[in-house]
This record gives sequence, C-alpha cells and structure tokens, in this order.
Amino acid sequence: MNRIKQLFEAKQKDILSIYFTAGFPQLNDTVDVIKELETNGVDLIEIGIPFSDPMADGPTIQASGTVALRNGMTLSTLFEQLKDIRKDVSIPLILMGYLNPIMQYGFENFCKKCQEIGIDGTIIPDLPFDDYLKEYKPVADKYNVKVVMLITPETSDKRIRLIDEHTDGFIYMVSSAATTGAQKSFDDSKQAYFKRINGMELKNPRLIGFGISNKATLEAAQANASGAIIGSKFITLLQDSPNIKEAVSELIKCLKE
Repeated sequence: MNRIKQLFEAKQKDILSIYFTAGFPQLNDTVDVIKELETNGVDLIEIGIPFSDPMADGPTIQASGTVALRNGMTLSTLFEQLKDIRKDVSIPLILMGYLNPIMQYGFENFCKKCQEIGIDGTIIPDLPFDDYLKEYKPVADKYNVKVVMLITPETSDKRIRLIDEHTDGFIYMVSSAATTGAQKSFDDSKQAYFKRINGMELKNPRLIGFGISNKATLEAAQANASGAIIGSKFITLLQDSPNIKEAVSELIKCLKE
C-alpha cells in the first residue's frame, strides 16, 4: 500500500507535514534534512523541487529556491540524492514542484523514478485539474504515485467535490488565496472557510498549509483537518540556524510554545 494511504489510515488527527526546498541551504543537505525531520517525529515530508518562477510561493521559499538553483540543484540531481533514501527513512515522501521541470524530465519518467526510489506522491501547483484527469492521472496511477491537489477559499464546492472524487491521497487545503508565508493566527474568514470544508464531509483527509508557524496556527489547523503543513517557517530556521539539527529542534520548540 502507498505510504500516504498507510499514514492516514493509522493516524487520523494531528499529522505534521514539513516542506523544505531540496538543495537548501547547501546542495547536499537534502537527505540529512529528511532524516532529521523523521527522527523528530514528523509524519510526512514535502521535498520542494526549486524552480525559477514559483508563482505560488512567498518570498521565503522563492529565495530558498534561488539559492538551491545556484547550488546546482536539478530534478536529476535530486533523484540521485534520494536513490537510497528508503534504506533509512520510512515515512511518506512527496515531491512538490512546478510543471515545467517535471515536463522537461518527462512525466512518465518522473513517476517511474518516484516508484523506483520510494517517493509516494507529488504536488504540482500549476497542473490544471482537467489536464490531470485526462493525461496525468492514468500515468500516476500506473506507478502508484498520488497526485495531491490544492484547494483554496476561492475553489468552488463543485470543483472541490470533483477533486475529492478523483484523488485518493489527501487534499492540500490552502489557508488563503495568497502566496505562502508565516502568520501568527487565522482570522474569521479563514475559520469560516475551514468550517465550510468540514461541512462538505469529503472522503479524502485534508492537511492545511500556508501560514502555519507557531502553536496557535498549528492547533487551529489540526482542529479543522487531519493535520498541518509547515514550510516558510522551517525554511527560515534552516537559513538562520547553525546546522540542520538545530533548525529542526527550533522548529519543534516553536510549535510547542
């Protein structure tokens, strides 16, 4: 069974997913970051494929992508770094990236490589849902790679139900229509959005991302979904901390205080 499915069957609440950019701060940090996160109890990891035009990312993640690209990170390099990851890591791993570099690699080649090295899913923010259904879903299904779709407060109920019907990993519930970035709390409009989605009784579990950086936002996300996704906060800590171990330790501390 796909590890994403296993995780959500075993743990319905309080899932913690962390996003970081592959090749940041240093080109060869990728595997060490993954191992340290798993050691500290993270349930799911999203590994960002850096891209020169990351339209859904806020300034923190954009900057980390720029550094990673300058360091020489490519999709081929990332796959090479991850080729033995399953010797040490057992939690679900997802590759998150934009369509352009994945298409340059070849989508079927991408899915095949994911299957070979043990990557469980992918998030492609600029992949149109209709294209996913017609062209990409059959290929991803062939290699048991879960394609995770994003929804926002502006996504219609009709589209949300279509996504829920045609995906089976989890739904990435974006807390706002803005780009990524840390926030101190969720306002009333976001709380109303969470309540609306909860009321739809979707079959897929949901993780809430964008803006989660402390105990208050983490608990609000976990109260309204199966768990939370943290990205910008961790990227900042990776940048500012003396080493990976300290960055992860500081992240866990921030989420408890």
